[in-house]
Amino acid sequence: MRRALGRGWGRGVRAWVAGGAVLLLAIPMVVPFLYMVSTSLMDEFEALRSPPALLPAHVQWGNYPAALTALPFGRFFLNTAIFAGCVVVGQVATSATAAYAFARLRFPGRDRLFLAYLSVLMVPAIVLLIPRFLFINALGWVDSYAGLISTELVSVWGIFLLRQFFQTIPRDLEDAARLDGAGEWAIFWRVVLPLSRPALATLAVFAFVDQWKNFLWPLIATRSTEMGVVEVGLAAFHGLYYANWPYQMAAAVTAVVPLLLVFFAAQRYFMRGIQLTGLK
Repeated sequence: MRRALGRGWGRGVRAWVAGGAVLLLAIPMVVPFLYMVSTSLMDEFEALRSPPALLPAHVQWGNYPAALTALPFGRFFLNTAIFAGCVVVGQVATSATAAYAFARLRFPGRDRLFLAYLSVLMVPAIVLLIPRFLFINALGWVDSYAGLISTELVSVWGIFLLRQFFQTIPRDLEDAARLDGAGEWAIFWRVVLPLSRPALATLAVFAFVDQWKNFLWPLIATRSTEMGVVEVGLAAFHGLYYANWPYQMAAAVTAVVPLLLVFFAAQRYFMRGIQLTGLK
């Protein structure tokens, strides 16, 4: 009896210690965001006070509509949603089909070709900006959705992630489907993809976050305000209101909200995908 109580007490202590460690790690990540929200509700001069105020003396809800109407942020959010949404669909589709080929199909040079794909990860993304721009410029796609989206539709990291997950799926399921007369496409569509929802959700969340906060490529690929995205709009907004920190923080908080909504909507699949897509 005493041993059982001792073991239970020990597990409780370990749980408290683990929870405290997680809390200590979470505080440095959460505090800046909370201070950003607090600053967005301050008066313009209150945010410049020394020492800085932690909470607003009088909540200024009007900072949000004032900041979001100073530039066409509605258009920026629409462009970013279209951009990120199309890229997510494209990356999930191309990554899933390529990953299945590398994980399950047998063809000459498969492993060497996969290593060649992985070698692209070592190339700095900024090196590819000029070739990508020349490509869309030659097609007349500068300052258009086609130019903004087309060169982002393939993710080498996504192919690698899904390939590792596909390799964990038992081959017995595929063999059983083949005995029932299913071809490769039917196996991929009806067997592999339904079992891969956590990994697909993980890739979709990462792709959406990556494109939502994409700044450099939209800055190069677009020229007009009508084709601007959120990150480019925030940079322009900073230049206009460089001394008005509450307005800047209000715009930044609004830009973060869609990311939080996407994460919470896909949280169950996302966390499951993180657990299952270990590198083998």
